[in-house]
Amino acid sequence: MDGVSSEEMSGSIPVAIVTGSSRRLGACTVKNLHQSGYNVIIHYRKSQAEAEKLAQSLNSIRPNSAATLQADLSKGDTEKVAQELIAAAVEKYGRLDVLVNNASDFFPTPLGTIDGDQWKTVMGSNLKAPFFLSQAAIPHLRATKGCIINMADINGQRPLAGYSLYCIAKAGLIMSTMALAKDLAPDIRVNAVAPGDILWPEHQWDVNESLRKIPMGKEGDPEDIAKSILFLVKEAPYITGQVLAVDGGRSLSQ
Repeated sequence: MDGVSSEEMSGSIPVAIVTGSSRRLGACTVKNLHQSGYNVIIHYRKSQAEAEKLAQSLNSIRPNSAATLQADLSKGDTEKVAQELIAAAVEKYGRLDVLVNNASDFFPTPLGTIDGDQWKTVMGSNLKAPFFLSQAAIPHLRATKGCIINMADINGQRPLAGYSLYCIAKAGLIMSTMALAKDLAPDIRVNAVAPGDILWPEHQWDVNESLRKIPMGKEGDPEDIAKSILFLVKEAPYITGQVLAVDGGRSLSQ
């Protein structure tokens, strides 16, 4: 098959790459996939120490089951970086079964202050990189009948004031999920998970105001996201092109 190495189908253990997975939701997703029997590629941009610590921990459980790769997906030649990252991931274990596009830049962008660099950063990590990573992964995922999971956001459908670039990018990612699902069926499934308030942002945030909007009355847990991803990966062979909101009902209140 074009674009697939002769070694790719020789490995029997499925392989997943999760972008932006050295910490937070990405790390939780990696741990769940690993526990479910996957070899995992931990991608990071700057958090090398955290990525290597996570890989070491997973390799202590199952030797040679986790590896790290570095790439900046938000700047530069995104198409080339994406191709190189997927190629490096396949080289690690000889196959690819799951691509989780989790890496994301999230920060306020008040109208009137937005510049080209902010546009490139937010659109790059949240929309452009997932698309080109998915495109680069097609021959490898087709060979394994694999799947793509995009990390969307409920604010990709219901905008969050002051975060226009992020909301626009996530809206594009949701459409990309549906468009790619149509183009890649029946060989590759493409779905998205749209978190609500799972982990509070690392910049200033009104936690009480957010909690008032959640019917379930509490913040979600990273495990809620990781298990939803695992469901779409392993237990949903007839689901594609869907966006699963995991938000405690918050999207009902917006």
